[in-house]
Amino acid sequence: MMKNEGDRQQNDMCEHRENFQRIRHLWGGARFASFFILALLTFAFSACSVLGDSPTPPSASVTNAALGTLESVATSGTNASSADAINSMEALDDKYKLGIGDRLSFKILEDGEDSKPFQITDSGDIDFPYIGRFPAFGKTSKQLATELKSQFEKDYYKQATVIVAVDFKAKSQGKVYLVGCVRVPGPQEIPSDEQFTLSKAILRSGGFTDFANQHNIRVTRQHAGQGSGANQTFNVDVGKILSQGKTDLDLVLEAGDLIYIPEKLFRF
Repeated sequence: MMKNEGDRQQNDMCEHRENFQRIRHLWGGARFASFFILALLTFAFSACSVLGDSPTPPSASVTNAALGTLESVATSGTNASSADAINSMEALDDKYKLGIGDRLSFKILEDGEDSKPFQITDSGDIDFPYIGRFPAFGKTSKQLATELKSQFEKDYYKQATVIVAVDFKAKSQGKVYLVGCVRVPGPQEIPSDEQFTLSKAILRSGGFTDFANQHNIRVTRQHAGQGSGANQTFNVDVGKILSQGKTDLDLVLEAGDLIYIPEKLFRF
């Protein structure tokens, strides 16, 4: 009996020893795996350091470079298809009015050089060579080119054939400001892809309030660079435009227009 009990205890000790050896073996393998993974990560970071200081992966760098090249090609192509494709001032656009943020290409044919890019600033000007800042906002390409031609021929050219063309139209042509009896008063952007009229501005502001005088809307317009004395006022019957479809009475808005919607004298 005692012998059997001793054998059983010895077998248990052997089994515990084997389990311990197995756990140690597994732990050693796990440590090796951890060490192996750590070594791989260290190698990867070292390789990135050798390749360059930027953390951007090579594939992303290549993609960015390719996109930059495409943008350059697209930009040069746009310039080439605008001012560089025009050889006469008679062919210049005389309909679209230039707006804030528009990008133009400009050249003087007598120079024999490629066109140069310019952008209309927030003040409505462009900084041209020789003559400096020159007002461009609200003018057509043909009108601007004609005015520039006279300026250049005063002091710098015997003859100047000026070419101005639009490369990119800004999404917004400025803002108008609504005050008074509309649902949502405040500024509104003038889109570049449509003719923005007074009735559209009223509708986009949520329409008239209940006591608005729809038949006597006042629009005040100040012409740039001409001082407060150059203000121009328009009185428009928007109620007749909206209720009777009298679109001939509608007014095309310009950047900076102040629109006042008065209240009825009698609320009934």
